Amino acid sequence: MTDRTLLKKGLTVIASCRERTGDIWEAHFGAAAIAAYFFIAENRLDDDVARKIAEQADRMVTRRLGEPVNLVRADPDMADREAKRSANDDERVVVEALEETIDGLHWVGHNAIYAAASLKAIRELDGWGAAADVEAISQLIRSFKGKIPGRSWIGYKTSEVKALTPPEEGGPAGIEDGAALSRAVLQELAAFGTIYRAEAHHDLIGHMLTFSHALVTLEELGYPALFKRGLLPLFKLVRVLRASRYLQPGEPIRLFSPVDREPLALARPSTSLPTESAFWDKERSGDEWDFGHAFKFPYSFYHHAARAGGADAAAYDRFRRIVGT
Repeated sequence: MTDRTLLKKGLTVIASCRERTGDIWEAHFGAAAIAAYFFIAENRLDDDVARKIAEQADRMVTRRLGEPVNLVRADPDMADREAKRSANDDERVVVEALEETIDGLHWVGHNAIYAAASLKAIRELDGWGAAADVEAISQLIRSFKGKIPGRSWIGYKTSEVKALTPPEEGGPAGIEDGAALSRAVLQELAAFGTIYRAEAHHDLIGHMLTFSHALVTLEELGYPALFKRGLLPLFKLVRVLRASRYLQPGEPIRLFSPVDREPLALARPSTSLPTESAFWDKERSGDEWDFGHAFKFPYSFYHHAARAGGADAAAYDRFRRIVGT
C-alpha cells in the first residue's frame, strides 16, 4: 500500500492553495497526488510501476508545498473542539460547500473534482487536519460560485455555453447510477474521430472524464443527491464536446480560447499506457506532469472502466490521445 503521506500532502495543497497563491489552480496538484494514491491502490500494477507513480507524485506535490503550511490559527478553545471532531464532521463541511455550487458548470467541474478528491482522501484517512484546514477546503469550493463554465471552447463562446441546456437525447435522464454514467462517458470518449492537442479539445475531453469521475466518486461515498445534481452541468459539457466529435483536419472551426491558436495540432497517441512502466519513464517535471493531469486523467479513465465492466478498444485508443503529446 502506498504511503498515506501522499494523501496528506495532497489535502494540504488543496487547503492552502488560495492562501498561498490567491487562486484556485494550485489545488490541481493536490487533487493529482490524491489521484495517484488511489490509482495505485485500486489497480493491479507491477511493483515497479507503482513505485514510479508514487515517487513522481510525491516529487510533484512536494515541489508545490515547500515548507509545510500551518493553517491552524491561535485559538484557546481549539484543543477542546478538535477532540470532538470526527471524519463525518470533516466530510459534512466539504459537502455543505459543494451543495452551494454543484448545480452549475464552473471551470469545467473543478468544484466537484476538488471536493470529491478531498472527501475520498478524508474518508481514507478517517479524518484529517485541523478544523481550519477543512474549512479552507470548503471555502475553496465555495469560491467557484458564479464562476464561468471555462475559458476554451470549440464551436461555442463562453456566454453560449452558459446558456446551454443538457441534451435531451443521450442526456442525464437515463443515468441512474455511477456504473451507467461510466458506461456513457466511455461511449462519449470512444465517439471522437479527431482529437486536437488543445485546451479546448483534448484537455476538455480529459475533464469530461475527471468531472464525471468526481460524480461517480460522490455516489460511491454515499452522496447520491450530489451525484444526480451534478449530471446537469456535466452533460452541458458533454453537449459542447459532441459538436467537435467529427472535426476533419484543416476544417475551419470556431475556436474561442485565450491560449489555443490555430492551426491546432492533432493529439499524438501515447505509445504506452499508464499501467505500463514505459509511460512513467518519460521526464514529465518540465510541464509539472501536465499540470497534474498525468495522474488525474489515468485514474479517472481506469476507474470508469472498472465501474463500466470494461472499456472497448476505441475508448482505449482515444484515451491514448488524451494522455499523449
